[in-house]
Amino acid sequence: MGGHGRFDDDDEELTGDEDFRGSFREDLERTLNLETWAEGLDLQVIMERYRREIGGAIQKEDQLRSIIRQELLPRLKTRPGAPEGAGLYQLSMEQLADIHSGLLFAGQVEAVNGISVTHETLPLDITQLGIAAIGYGGTAGTFSQRLFRREVTVDAPDPYQEALSYIEMRQNRTHPGRGGPDSLSRLARRGIRAYAERAILVEKLKAPWRMGQGNPLARELITGSGYKSLLKVSLEMLKRLMNAHPRFVFVSARMEDRGFLTMGHALRPGEFVILESLKQEGKDILEGWQYDLEEYDLAREFINTYSHKVVKGLFRASDNAPPRVFYAHVDHAHMAACVAIADSMLRPEQGYPMLLDVAEATCRSAFGVDGFEGLVQDAYAQADARLQYFNGRKQRR
Repeated sequence: MGGHGRFDDDDEELTGDEDFRGSFREDLERTLNLETWAEGLDLQVIMERYRREIGGAIQKEDQLRSIIRQELLPRLKTRPGAPEGAGLYQLSMEQLADIHSGLLFAGQVEAVNGISVTHETLPLDITQLGIAAIGYGGTAGTFSQRLFRREVTVDAPDPYQEALSYIEMRQNRTHPGRGGPDSLSRLARRGIRAYAERAILVEKLKAPWRMGQGNPLARELITGSGYKSLLKVSLEMLKRLMNAHPRFVFVSARMEDRGFLTMGHALRPGEFVILESLKQEGKDILEGWQYDLEEYDLAREFINTYSHKVVKGLFRASDNAPPRVFYAHVDHAHMAACVAIADSMLRPEQGYPMLLDVAEATCRSAFGVDGFEGLVQDAYAQADARLQYFNGRKQRR
């Protein structure tokens, strides 16, 4: 394993009292004062507060949307540092019909999406990764992998010392900051899934246009998630994506880039904007991750060569759905946006590419948590372990 830098999406940055007051419009001391807490459940008071807060927030967003549309969107094309093709565009009805008939329904677009489920117990963690490749001509393939997190064998001089070593090792896994042997396992699982989705998109699909979820140059891959072998194979695979299959579009399902999404709400259905390249994002990863020298050279070469060739944009498929962030090769970004919009318009209430939804549903059917847990529990029963290692409670969030 190489560098030990971390990006953990599960950890939120702690902010001070000033930030709390700015976000929630009241002092933290007041929030913590139990005299300000309501006793019981008064639905009328709660709903009145909800209506007031939601109404005020939406009114503010409407005002902001108008300003963005009139003042900001027209300047995207000419702003300093704008990538090639930057600006605001509209998908025409003729283009929409051509993409539906000539690309999507003709099987010229295939999508990859995946899921992961994990069963954690004291003796063993089992993770199942499932990936599905889908086109409108049918399923192009399903792929799965299972990871078994086994304890590192402790070579202790006596049983007492061996027991203490296992206890310490497992406790360190509960606190990843202590640098325990499994401190990067969750990040590694995300990295393996991200790699598998993109590798299948590159190696297994046949359609000229290919669709994926998230950022194609995912940070888990550009960093290797702390594993040199993952970094090396990821960068080689991403080079093949960029060089051999530049007709791709990736769409994010997460509410990230909130500033850009604020801009996206000013878009009308069928509109898209090209915002920026991933050049600065790549530099931020290089500066924020602790690579060793060899890893840094590999990542830097890749970022310098390819990050400026991937652009980030926004599209909106429906007035009833939120805007979406998309990524594409700069040479094909406009058509990539049109493909994503055309597929998303098939489900206007979602405003998200149907192919990606179908791929995820296929994964959940084949590799979802219900079937996975059933098989695991059956195996434990056959091992005569019964339920002694099962938590039975979901993690509180």
